[in-house]
Amino acid sequence: MHKIDLLIFDLDGTLIESKWDIATAVNLTLRDLGLPVREQEEIFSFVGDGIKHLLRLSVGEENQSRYEDALRVFRGHYLAHCLDRTQFYPGIDRVLAHYAAKHKAVATNKSLEYTTRILDGLGAHHFTYIVGGDNGYGLKPEPGMLLKILDELKVDQDRAVLIGDSTNDINGGHNAGIKVCAVGYGMGNREKMAACNPDWFIEQPEDLIGLFA
Repeated sequence: MHKIDLLIFDLDGTLIESKWDIATAVNLTLRDLGLPVREQEEIFSFVGDGIKHLLRLSVGEENQSRYEDALRVFRGHYLAHCLDRTQFYPGIDRVLAHYAAKHKAVATNKSLEYTTRILDGLGAHHFTYIVGGDNGYGLKPEPGMLLKILDELKVDQDRAVLIGDSTNDINGGHNAGIKVCAVGYGMGNREKMAACNPDWFIEQPEDLIGLFA
């Protein structure tokens, strides 16, 4: 059993099932801009690199001139709908309670505005520190936001683990010099994640219980 003092969680696809509300906000945005709406599964595949990347892909290569409009319109729709269906994955509450004595943080490529709106709305008060993609520390797989969390909480690299559902998470953890646990229940591609050599690969949130001391 690996001894840790800090669990750093990705948000979308790791702590929360949020893809439905993201897809709703994207298609409402595309509709408002007079652009073709997309299949939900296609939008799901765009998630993981932050809202800007999501919207660049969603408006399409031929409509990049509408990107700034899309950013503005999306913000209103997502703030209005980000809690319609979004919830913690089953078992996450048990995991957070089990590790109540440990530091817990969130490191997400999502903007801090959306992140705090969702976590506050879900009544989440478990996290000592939260870093979003617009905090100025770069986006995963860059290590900046992870190193910021370690510095703020005064935790050594060998006493921290990052838990996430994408190659950005796994590579970000490796780049920050910390252990990584990949999750198979989120939105990430299993084969691509496995190829990045995470230290652990779990199938459901409860599998985290008992992994760390």
